[in-house]
Amino acid sequence: MDHSEKGSASGGVLPEALALVSEALGRLRYGAIQLTVHDGKVMQIDVTERKRLTD
Repeated sequence: MDHSEKGSASGGVLPEALALVSEALGRLRYGAIQLTVHDGKVMQIDVTERKRLTD
């Protein structure tokens, strides 16, 4: 099963998750994005942002 089939079978959750990840990537300078998956579906997206302090 490819990503488009899985997204349509789960009511569009995959496209929504991809949009949220894309948005987070667009605003994140330093940090991490972690996806939590259950039964092949994205259930949670955690964004950890690091703030770099300069002298």
